[in-house]
Amino acid sequence: MRILLTVALVPVLVTAAPGPAAASGAPPVVVPVAQTRAFVDDPSGTPANADADDPAVWAHPRSHRRSVVLGTLKEGGLAAFDLTGRTLGTYPAPAAPSPGAAPGRFNNVDVLGGARVGGRERSLAFVSDRGRDRVRVYEVDPRGAAAGAGAVRDVTDPAARPVFSATEAEVEGQRTAYGLAAGSVGGTPVVVVSRRSTTRLALLRVVPAGGDRVGTSVASTVDLPSSFPLPDGTTWTPCGDPGEGPQLEGMVVDSRHGVLYAAQEDVGIWRIALGASGFGTPVLVDRVRSFGVPRTYDPGTDECVASGPDPGFGGRHLEADAEGLTVADGYLVASSQGDSRFVAYERTGRNRYAGEFVVGRGRGVDPVEHSDGAHVVTGNFGPRYPEGLLVVHDGERTPAAGDLPTTGFAYVSWADVLDELR
Repeated sequence: MRILLTVALVPVLVTAAPGPAAASGAPPVVVPVAQTRAFVDDPSGTPANADADDPAVWAHPRSHRRSVVLGTLKEGGLAAFDLTGRTLGTYPAPAAPSPGAAPGRFNNVDVLGGARVGGRERSLAFVSDRGRDRVRVYEVDPRGAAAGAGAVRDVTDPAARPVFSATEAEVEGQRTAYGLAAGSVGGTPVVVVSRRSTTRLALLRVVPAGGDRVGTSVASTVDLPSSFPLPDGTTWTPCGDPGEGPQLEGMVVDSRHGVLYAAQEDVGIWRIALGASGFGTPVLVDRVRSFGVPRTYDPGTDECVASGPDPGFGGRHLEADAEGLTVADGYLVASSQGDSRFVAYERTGRNRYAGEFVVGRGRGVDPVEHSDGAHVVTGNFGPRYPEGLLVVHDGERTPAAGDLPTTGFAYVSWADVLDELR
């Protein structure tokens, strides 16, 4: 079932004043405990064309220290790491199915431990393949890594169809599966996927396929707004490349409250009630600072440039792009990618501002800049993570590999974050 939304009023906003750290212009700093190796988006890299993007943490149900961190590497595929950042394995994205076709390109990843599929519980990781417009499915098993095999294995239904595209020719247009979040709604495992360069979200059911294979099927779609009425009576449309809409990427399913949070990059953060078969009414709970600012696409520079004054309708906390989202304890945490901060909100229906922090340099580890994705799990994960582990994408690892920029993932103690937020 497809739902088309038209929003005729200004959405609800977070209006709480900034906290002391934000008001002083100096958010508190937390220091990473560890980081993964750096990856290079170049054919010379190993794996080749590996651009780190989005992490997810699979928590071992009996021994948290044996948990596995996963991270997407775009054309480099999927990587698995242990809690020290050591690489357990890399798993390639699919090759192009024919000459001239796009190869696999892994964008976002999320995990579901204990997902009941086909009558048994399984630990599954779901990956959006933006190159091929599929959702790929992996089973997580740290025993494989200990035995010299793989920490994950591909269990994707070989007959998996594109998520959004009607034909393979349409796949090549690359309006494909992009952001991804997995969760459980009333005990039913679900996956939500956004469509690149559009405002569409799809709700997918997780379904058994032949043997131990796992597939997904579209249950419902919803189109979020691409234009917004402003208090001065005008309508604002976020600027983008010709023919492209204001897309969404960072998302998280709050299974406890039956809610999806979705970050529309140039707009802000949406809260959407989520059922096993469809979406509720979206509510915009915070805006980026540049919301409502008139901008025009310049074909000469291939950039959007300001074409009028800031009318002052933006939010206070997020610098576009609004990116990775994750929930834990009483907080929703968002990546404010434009200024390399992380903003926390209350994990309630009001989603009021609760604080912010940056991930800085220390312990021989780089600061985190321009983060795309984040995932936190709580519990005792050992002496370095006594209250949980937050893993974040680092968009600018230093030093670079020669002239080539590098990316990776950083590990942060959730206890350190809580100390700054409480």
